[in-house]
Amino acid sequence: MADPGKVEGAQRGVPLLLPGPPMSPLLLVGLGLLMLAGQAAALIEGLYCGRQVCYDVLGVSRDASKADIARAYRQLARKYHPDRYRPGEQSEEASEKFIQVATAYETLKDEDTRKDYDYMLDHPEEHYRHYYHYYSRRLAPKVDVRLVILVTVCAISLFQFYSWWSSYNDAINYLATVPKYRIQAAEIARQQGLLNKAKEKGKSRRSKEEIRQEEEEIIRDIIKNKIDIKGGYQKPQIYDILFFQIILFPYYLFKYISWYVWWIYTFNIKREEYGETEKLYLIRKNMKMSEAQFDGLEDHRKQKFLEQQLWIRENFEVYRQEQEEEMKQKLASDPRWKRYRRWMKNEGPGRLTFVDD
Repeated sequence: MADPGKVEGAQRGVPLLLPGPPMSPLLLVGLGLLMLAGQAAALIEGLYCGRQVCYDVLGVSRDASKADIARAYRQLARKYHPDRYRPGEQSEEASEKFIQVATAYETLKDEDTRKDYDYMLDHPEEHYRHYYHYYSRRLAPKVDVRLVILVTVCAISLFQFYSWWSSYNDAINYLATVPKYRIQAAEIARQQGLLNKAKEKGKSRRSKEEIRQEEEEIIRDIIKNKIDIKGGYQKPQIYDILFFQIILFPYYLFKYISWYVWWIYTFNIKREEYGETEKLYLIRKNMKMSEAQFDGLEDHRKQKFLEQQLWIRENFEVYRQEQEEEMKQKLASDPRWKRYRRWMKNEGPGRLTFVDD
């Protein structure tokens, strides 16, 4: 049997309004004051509209649409625009009111900012969160960060390509002055009949200076096409710049992982012998040289490294010690190095002197 005063629906967890004495008017006033106090506590000076509610400034409700907010802003902006008032106390009040209306509109016109503001009104106790969201939006860059990164990468890529191309042209211009390469290029040009064309006679005869410039261009083009420049002065490739390196990074990463797995399987698991390419790779790693530096070495030096079996760590350590000893002997027999050691011993680095070679 159910107890009096209880309802069966309440046993199932369903809240029911039971008849009772009417609520006191003083209690209603107290609840209203508490709600107003909670809303006032959410209003922080310096955030959004300060101690005022942005919706009240524009005279709209919290569920107002963007069109209603824009309409209310235009009406109030025309009403309180400072240009409509003469200089004086009334003009200053209108200017302050206009700034409040503009601030309220800036807060409510953006969906994200409006959500943050509504959350602040509903959760006044989360002060640090309100400060963070407010200043993170105000101090956020106006330009898309992705666009800035893209422009920066493109600028670096252009500078890279220009710098590499300048270095390559400097190397070609230098090689064109070396007699060995110049004579070979001139011989190739004569065999191909290029220099004979430059000395044509007749009505189209040119000055000696024009012929000399054309011959220089011919020799320079032959050197550029025939010679194989490696290392830092090699011909730049478009795929080596930063922009394409970033785009092709997934491909390079997959290629490296595949190569690493193949290396482990072939030489660590199957115990196969190293090929010439793999031996040169191990030698380069032992010497701690980049691929461009190692490719810049002469072929006979690489062949000598292979003959010495420098891909074996023990052989490389012996080779390194021999190189260090040889360098010490060269420095010991160098008269300039002797003078430097004598100067360091007698005078030290505290004085400036001029040593004649």
